[in-house]
Amino acid sequence: MNNLSSSTPDSRQTQTQTETNTSATEPKPSYVKLAMRNMVRKGGQSLKHFALTTIGLVGILVGLAYLTR
Repeated sequence: MNNLSSSTPDSRQTQTQTETNTSATEPKPSYVKLAMRNMVRKGGQSLKHFALTTIGLVGILVGLAYLTR
């Protein structure tokens, strides 16, 4: 158990140093920028999932409108 607790501060220190070095050279990109970069990288898969989500949402709304008319 001592081995785990001694390795934890070392890994935290290394992670902190890495974050400090990264943030010193350039600012962290925003969530929107990361999401857009990921969407461009995945291309067709993102469009397919967006289309399926849109069709599903419209289907649910039309179904509810039909049931509650």
